[in-house]
Amino acid sequence: MKPSMSLPISVAADAAPARLAHPVQRKAARPLWLLLVTVAALVPLALTGYQTFQLAQVLIFFLAILGLNLLTGYCGQLSLGHGAFFALGAYTAVVLLNALGLPWWSALLFAMAVSFVVGFLFAWPALRLEGPYLALGTFSLAIAVPQLLKHDSLSEWTGGVQGVNLPQIAAPPWWPSNADHWFYLVCLLCATAALLLMNNLVRGRCGRAIAALREHPIAATTMGVNRARTTAIVFGISAMTTGLAGALNAFATQFISPDSFNVFLSISLLVGAIVGGLGTRTGPLFGAVFIQFMPRVAEEVSKAAPWAIYGVVLMMVIYLAPGGVAGRLGRWGRKP
Repeated sequence: MKPSMSLPISVAADAAPARLAHPVQRKAARPLWLLLVTVAALVPLALTGYQTFQLAQVLIFFLAILGLNLLTGYCGQLSLGHGAFFALGAYTAVVLLNALGLPWWSALLFAMAVSFVVGFLFAWPALRLEGPYLALGTFSLAIAVPQLLKHDSLSEWTGGVQGVNLPQIAAPPWWPSNADHWFYLVCLLCATAALLLMNNLVRGRCGRAIAALREHPIAATTMGVNRARTTAIVFGISAMTTGLAGALNAFATQFISPDSFNVFLSISLLVGAIVGGLGTRTGPLFGAVFIQFMPRVAEEVSKAAPWAIYGVVLMMVIYLAPGGVAGRLGRWGRKP
């Protein structure tokens, strides 16, 4: 039997204890999580519309990195093409909304379904590729998808190079606040639901199969774990979550074009996953904050060379927290 060539992805030390937490501890933590979600829902009341938009963008990137973290952090499969699924979710939602007139919530559901199917179908034959070859296979998606979206045969749906506009998600008549706050709550609801889904997934039977395949693939296969099916399903769920983020991002910006989903987007999502902490529950949040605000902070520091500042800060974070920000905080919390 051919041994697996999965890349030796480093998983933060706090990932395993989180999955093995005692049921009583998990039950005791529920009120705290409920309080945090409630506070997060009320925060926009004290913010401007633009600040609320920025927080919504953080939640959108959190969703995208959460999906990538499942594949790379837990499954150990490196992806350099999740920007393609981000674009797929965005364009699916836009086409269904503009061309077919579906409501925004059904467009989100269809975007998730399409992203899952495409991710699953891509992963099944791509599993013949392993390690860096699978990474290059996903990288080809990041390169090809923006070019395909510009093709004349699809321009009627995608808007071609010019892109396409779409309306803002309207708040219901009974909503007392503004539309920005409503959209932020939609993003918060999606992020919370996705986080619960991921937690249940990695704690359950599928999570144990994922961990076994990552650590001891030959032994896991011998014990009856179907490597192809398990990895394809994980890839599909990862693509589904990232596609949902792309659809929400389209509604947030109200405009998308193929150039919005270039290779740099896929690299940024991977940077966010690594900075936050691979294989951790809170890592995607730290990573989302980093990729949302760090470029703007770097530009404020130096308008002449903002990406040089970005690179220096990134190297400092990797050096000071090699397991990611969540991994570093987890180790500090366990110190006596």
